[in-house]
Amino acid sequence: MLENAKAMLEKAKIEKYAVPHFNINNLEWAKYILETCAYQRSPVILGVSEGASKYMGGYNTVVGLVKGLIKDLQISIPVCLHIDHGSSFDTCKKAIDAGFTSVMIDASKYSLEENIKITNEVVSYAKENNVTVEAEIGHIGGSEDELSSDIAYAKTDDIIKLVNETKVDFVAPALGSVHGLYKGEPKLDFDRMLEISKKVNIPLVLHGGTGIYDEQIKKAISCGICKININTDLQIVWSEAVRKFLDNDKKVYDPRKVICAGESAMKEKIKEKIILFGSNNKY
Repeated sequence: MLENAKAMLEKAKIEKYAVPHFNINNLEWAKYILETCAYQRSPVILGVSEGASKYMGGYNTVVGLVKGLIKDLQISIPVCLHIDHGSSFDTCKKAIDAGFTSVMIDASKYSLEENIKITNEVVSYAKENNVTVEAEIGHIGGSEDELSSDIAYAKTDDIIKLVNETKVDFVAPALGSVHGLYKGEPKLDFDRMLEISKKVNIPLVLHGGTGIYDEQIKKAISCGICKININTDLQIVWSEAVRKFLDNDKKVYDPRKVICAGESAMKEKIKEKIILFGSNNKY
């Protein structure tokens, strides 16, 4: 059964670990993630971008797929289905209406006032449907080059204002991480992270978990990070394994064999992240 992210993130905040958010891109990825998290007894947030949702057929298809896997695989750990970087109220509404249990409204490209306005609209509708809401503030970049500017870091006062005026359940402040691969060294602002965590008193989210050193991940968790998003890491290990499989067998044509060639590598990476985040054996 799907649930929202509130209870699992509050537990993570109290016990000082992070719930893994793994993006899913197809049935196989959802299956591998659920199986590994169930074996490790870890809660999990299945993230779905707008692009991935469209690729898989739409929001209703994604909900049906995930619910079917949970039932058929007899998954008993807490599972949350979450829209990742929802670009508008309409996007979040469609996901909620389809059965998603959590949504992220990313209005970070707008002014603080407009971000608060849009986020409030989403929060209002989500609360009517027992759905949790994540907001973003500041600019989480797409490459390490963008970190040279202070624009990459959210201001503490702005974060406090957004949280207080919207009552979101958790927030992703831009504190130096990036989406995708780093071109240089990660530059996380741990002092600001800890300050924000103490002042807003809700779970913090770290986007762009791929490429951040293990010790930095552990420190971020100690500074209030309760949810860490992983996508690129899984894409890399899966694609490497599939390429190797295809190179070694030029005659294979069964798509099931091709896709499943990345299963072991992907499950090993998922396990690695769960243990690093400290979310194993929590349920």
